[in-house]
Amino acid sequence: MLFENLPPVANGLPAALPPKNHPRLRVANRPSAANLVLAALPRKDYQRLLSGSLEPVTLTYGQVLYEPAGRIGYVYFPTDCLVSLLTAVDKSRTLEVGMVGNEGMVGMPMVLGIGVSAVQALVQGSGTALRMTAARFRTEFKQNPALQRALFHYTHLLMAQVSQTAACNRFHLAEERLARWLLMTSDRLQSDDFHLTHEFLAHMLGVRRVGVTKAASGLERKKLIVYSRGNIRILDRKRLEATTCACYQIVKDLQDSAQA
Repeated sequence: MLFENLPPVANGLPAALPPKNHPRLRVANRPSAANLVLAALPRKDYQRLLSGSLEPVTLTYGQVLYEPAGRIGYVYFPTDCLVSLLTAVDKSRTLEVGMVGNEGMVGMPMVLGIGVSAVQALVQGSGTALRMTAARFRTEFKQNPALQRALFHYTHLLMAQVSQTAACNRFHLAEERLARWLLMTSDRLQSDDFHLTHEFLAHMLGVRRVGVTKAASGLERKKLIVYSRGNIRILDRKRLEATTCACYQIVKDLQDSAQA
């Protein structure tokens, strides 16, 4: 496998504007359902899943949920954690192509009836999630129209994020991409402080560690962030948003509108 010769990331841790008529992911008034896909379900369906099919789990920074070409044993609905989707560039480099927070589900090939992951799913931010076995998900998805609608809507959002990320990685500078990545991470973790090493950021952005240093130093000189020993703090969010490329706002607007 392409990932087998990569350095273990955990050890290094501690477009077009969206159209106005895109699908909407309607969220019920249910504070206990911190995951927005589950929050879109009728109360009866959600309570039934919570009592019988969903299991609360804690996911830790650097934990690998799936490997490329590996079978999907569980699907995960993040509540306050963050999962990166990584693809292999070659035998020594990876690149993040998407991230999943409480807006979605990890294990989306299952929606298409595919039980194998095409990417590595790596926990980027520790926290909690609700998980369901792949076998139970297959059964539930077939018989639950509300879950189908919620996940079809999320598929649209994830595809938009992945395609915009591909364009961003091809055309934009590392500093702009780092700013976008920090903002997206902050949105999903609901925090301006997180721990990320140079090695981990290099995997996320698909650049060498020296490229991460240069990009982070540029943001520090502008007093947008503080970065020391893997600890990052966003100091000025508005100016960081002005520094990033348009890709961040395109994806954010699409997601915000879909959940309105």
